[in-house]
Amino acid sequence: MYSFDIQRPTSVGDAVAALGTDEALPLGGGQTLIPTLKQRLSAPSVLVSLSGIAEMKGVCTGDDGALCIGGGTTHATVAKEASVYPGLAALAGNIGDPAVRNRGTIGGSLANNDPSACYPAAALGSGATIVTNTRSIAADDYFQGMFATALNEGEIITEVRFPVPEKSAYMKFEQPASRFALVGVFVAKYADGVRVAVTGASEEGVFRWTEAEAALSSNFSADAVPAAPSGDGMISDLHGSGAYRAHLVAVMTKRAVAAAS
Repeated sequence: MYSFDIQRPTSVGDAVAALGTDEALPLGGGQTLIPTLKQRLSAPSVLVSLSGIAEMKGVCTGDDGALCIGGGTTHATVAKEASVYPGLAALAGNIGDPAVRNRGTIGGSLANNDPSACYPAAALGSGATIVTNTRSIAADDYFQGMFATALNEGEIITEVRFPVPEKSAYMKFEQPASRFALVGVFVAKYADGVRVAVTGASEEGVFRWTEAEAALSSNFSADAVPAAPSGDGMISDLHGSGAYRAHLVAVMTKRAVAAAS
């Protein structure tokens, strides 16, 4: 790694000010950024650590019944304390390994928006709201492609608000070495319908499978899951072809529905 300075603000305001300097990058849990620095793929002059900002940590229930999770909350904490939303808690408890879960944060994962990460499927599948230091962004508007989000430069995810569904589950087919999702599907059943979000499969990043949503909103049963979507636009690499990933989308959706039921 190249040499750099590190700042450790204790408030969101101080962090935003620190990120206003040239070539400064925010540091959450560091699960993506630190390996990137080691490979010299990035060379910021300043890292702004968000780990000391107490107001960005914790899990609680809002006045509207939504599950509110601070952007600096670790996966391990979400797994332990988000019991009001079992599908989300289970997802968090199966991210990476214990080292990753105790360092990685929900805000860092959503800001990075890795195409195979688990949290983007949960946020999109829940119709969550991503709250930053300046605004609130609906999940449907937040994800904009591989590693691309609606965040502006210097904007920090301070909280994520999840409407709690009647039923939910997440199923992923793991790449065994990384434990990232080769394909992961998050299903959430609400009073007004079902949302289905898929990660790991598409060249466009996380997406909603609308055909499955329509079918499951009428009949929430694994038997109602439609045939696999087209393999066009699906990721094709050494781990699996686009057609294989498309097949897994249907399989994981059926398993998620069965688990939620």
